Amino acid sequence: MKKSLLAFAVLSTLTGVSAAQSAVTVYGLMDLGLVHESGGPGGSALKMESGVTAGSRLGFKGNEDLGGGLSAHFQIESGIAADVGGLNQGGLMYGRQAYVGLKGSFGTINLGRQYNPLTNILGTIDPFGEGHEGAATNIVGYASRMNNTIYYTSPSFGGMTADVAYGLGETPGNSSANRQLGLALTYVGGPIYASVLHHRINDATGNNPNKITLIGGTYNFGFATGALSYNVNKDNAGIDSNDTLVGVTIPFGASAVMASYIRHNDKSPLNRDADQFAVGYTYNLSKRTMLYGSYGSINNKNGATFTVGNAIEAGTGDRGLAIGVAHRF
Repeated sequence: MKKSLLAFAVLSTLTGVSAAQSAVTVYGLMDLGLVHESGGPGGSALKMESGVTAGSRLGFKGNEDLGGGLSAHFQIESGIAADVGGLNQGGLMYGRQAYVGLKGSFGTINLGRQYNPLTNILGTIDPFGEGHEGAATNIVGYASRMNNTIYYTSPSFGGMTADVAYGLGETPGNSSANRQLGLALTYVGGPIYASVLHHRINDATGNNPNKITLIGGTYNFGFATGALSYNVNKDNAGIDSNDTLVGVTIPFGASAVMASYIRHNDKSPLNRDADQFAVGYTYNLSKRTMLYGSYGSINNKNGATFTVGNAIEAGTGDRGLAIGVAHRF
């Protein structure tokens, strides 16, 4: 929806900009589902949750052609807790994304609050797209966004692109404190999607980082798409681990079936391993409206406390079942 009265009315209300500015696109997603959780210390629970497959949102984005192959763009996106009429991401107005950038023959550079390379890549590999009750993030835990970030994506060279994301810690007297760095190389060609990445998050002292290194990809066989990834986690508390994901997506007509298995191998003396198995189903009523269902189960070992959550909620138990509807606009 471009240059519509609604777009400018809403955008002016939220940001105070005038209708004299460039064309703006308004978009969004409303996802609501019924979720039954069990296996937690508090017992089972039936909930209505917003953002089971992907976070409900309202966003605005725009683009301006500057000539000579150069363009400017922006995007701001609010996370909507549609079940209660509030905001996700801790109540931030534009908690999902808020950035401005330039794109040209040199690639793309964005400044602001953005997804990190790990989120972008694991979300592509995971058959559940980091949502549903089988989200890979139930096991592979990390912060999906970076504040105060400079994010560069190179042009494609023979199908290969590079991503560099640098998040300023903004700590006076200690530029290393709370700093983040994400690096990735990705190849896309024919049926192959493959990527290797490294992400580093410094602590408040700047001396003890959390680090994750991941290699993985997908292969489209035509009748199905297989997924495989392996990541090594180096925790600043000394609780190192690695995770292996194997998954598949099988489309047929307007439907698709997804399944995945994730093995968490705790390398510490505690040996708190875990196994997650998940299955899901989607049915597209149209290009914008989808019905879905998913089930996830985690087998925690030796006191591990992983829970089955989805795109927004962390969950309360080791089993979860969800059914719902998602509508994009």
